[in-house]
Amino acid sequence: MSQMTNTGRRKPTIRDVAAAAGVSRGTVSRVLNGGHWVSPEARTAVEQAIQTTGYYANHHARSLATGRANSVAFLLTEEHQLLFDDPTFPLLLRGAAEALAQRHKTLVLLVAGTPEERENVAQFVGAGHVDGVLLISSHERDPLLESLLASGVPTVACGIPLGHQAEITTVSVDEIGSARTATRHLMDLGRSRIAMITGPPDTPGGRFRVVGFREELGDRFDPALVEEGDYSRQSGADAMARLLERAPDIDAVFAASDRMAAGAIATVRAAGRVVPQDVAVVGFDDSGLAATLDPPLTTMRQPFGEISSTMVELLLELVEGRSAESATLPTELIVRGTA
Repeated sequence: MSQMTNTGRRKPTIRDVAAAAGVSRGTVSRVLNGGHWVSPEARTAVEQAIQTTGYYANHHARSLATGRANSVAFLLTEEHQLLFDDPTFPLLLRGAAEALAQRHKTLVLLVAGTPEERENVAQFVGAGHVDGVLLISSHERDPLLESLLASGVPTVACGIPLGHQAEITTVSVDEIGSARTATRHLMDLGRSRIAMITGPPDTPGGRFRVVGFREELGDRFDPALVEEGDYSRQSGADAMARLLERAPDIDAVFAASDRMAAGAIATVRAAGRVVPQDVAVVGFDDSGLAATLDPPLTTMRQPFGEISSTMVELLLELVEGRSAESATLPTELIVRGTA
């Protein structure tokens, strides 16, 4: 007897979805399990048929049959407030959730900012509660990263995890090339005393963006014009204050995040100078904050939606037991009012 809904109607089946989409039941099954070996046209037809028929997959039954959880962890190894304070993380979270929803997978949000949280997350992931991990932030010599590697759980990292470049599939932007583009833009404006506010050196952005800055400046690079921040607005403000005290003739600054750039602008103004006439400013991310600043911030745009969707695609390849090549995505210089 066919299973009935509470309203007395028969629940739609894969057979119904296949008939509505004009494809085989095998094609529907492949779409439901990640979309491997399915043409974009067939996937679109199946997804539309799922909507029109009201089909809902029995994930519990499928997980019993496959031994999989049909869920993926979005793992942020930062303090909890950064999930709300840093606009880049919600963008990545939303993109990952949308990409997984299209594949009928569940996203599990995990935040591990303390040693205790890292230990709990390592146990949770190691127990098989998720099929794989989207590692959104990583720090050099992070014991949680070591635990993920030891457990063998499929993992895709956002950015290059320092010290483990060859061991984890990654989705990153061209950090060095992007920094060179930002620096070249300031040089082309005729700025001669260009400073940089870097991120923490134990993060990929903090490590590689300053490399691009130094390479593009060449002989004009002055280590005295480099200060470190932690990607926060306050750290950008403090770093800019130290730079201006040491080198009052600075006429441009490249900040390794939009939040640090916003802090730098506030400090420049407090010193009685005008952006961009006296000091030009370029940021990094274009996560939403940049366009709201006054004047709007010139910045390097990261393709957050593409980063998330590519991470999900590669992770599901790994979950299926296939290989997945790391991807490097381009950024784009968005010229606005600060430089």
